[in-house]
Amino acid sequence: MTFNEDANIGGSKARRRGRTAAIAGGGGVGVIGIAVLLISMFTGQDLTGLLGVGGGGAPQPQGGGAIIEDCATGQDANENDDCRLVAGAEAIDQFWAENLDGYREPQLIIVDEQTSSQCGVASNATGPFYCPPEETVYIDPTFFGLLRSQYDASAGSLAQLYVLAHEYGHHVQNLIGVFQEHPNNGTGPDSNGVRTELQADCFAGAWIAAMTEQEDADGDPYLEAPTPQQIADALNAAAAVGDDHIQEQSGGQVNPESWSHGSSEQRQRWFDTGREGGVGACDTFSVSGSQL
Repeated sequence: MTFNEDANIGGSKARRRGRTAAIAGGGGVGVIGIAVLLISMFTGQDLTGLLGVGGGGAPQPQGGGAIIEDCATGQDANENDDCRLVAGAEAIDQFWAENLDGYREPQLIIVDEQTSSQCGVASNATGPFYCPPEETVYIDPTFFGLLRSQYDASAGSLAQLYVLAHEYGHHVQNLIGVFQEHPNNGTGPDSNGVRTELQADCFAGAWIAAMTEQEDADGDPYLEAPTPQQIADALNAAAAVGDDHIQEQSGGQVNPESWSHGSSEQRQRWFDTGREGGVGACDTFSVSGSQL
């Protein structure tokens, strides 16, 4: 995935909040810590406990933080993880504005070390997450370095945008009432938590399929078409956060009854379902458990 170097990504509403940025992994996170981290990777404070929160009402912003002003062009996005997320958010917002009536943009917070939210502390140790009552996505870019160094994940440029698009998928679910219609009903391979996560993966895939269609204010596409290797990298990220893979890597037995996010195979398959069929193919709540 490469941004067009001349693409205009200035004017973002993204903010930077927290203390001075820390180097990922500096304090050392053990295997069990990484497993817990990855289990909550896309929801931070365990979205299964948040599904009853929100539901499309007016957000309650946490506020604060400095507007990010040092990301101006696609070249900045190609060279800097922070700018890549800022630029990715611009394109994802445009995609959803075109595909969802009444879409409103979430707040994006780039976390420096850690900051507080209504859903708990945001840091690279909790991983990226979406906080429904604030309608805010929190993400510390040093998290990607932690994945590379301690969990053997490639976490390349498109994988990073897949993570971001997944979190924006949770925002869309919040807006359309998924959290209210399908509240937390525990864990398991057929649980609402698994269906919610797989739908967010599917939404991410739908955006990636259309990512070259979003344009800046000058009519220039933000992004070039992803290469097969970049798609493979995104699929690698989806597999890395499968419940079965996490359980295997942490030394335990694979126990589907404890799943809250879905298996590696499911996460990759629903990501591809979105890429191939678009947003309309992402209804994970109308299929049987055997079809998930």
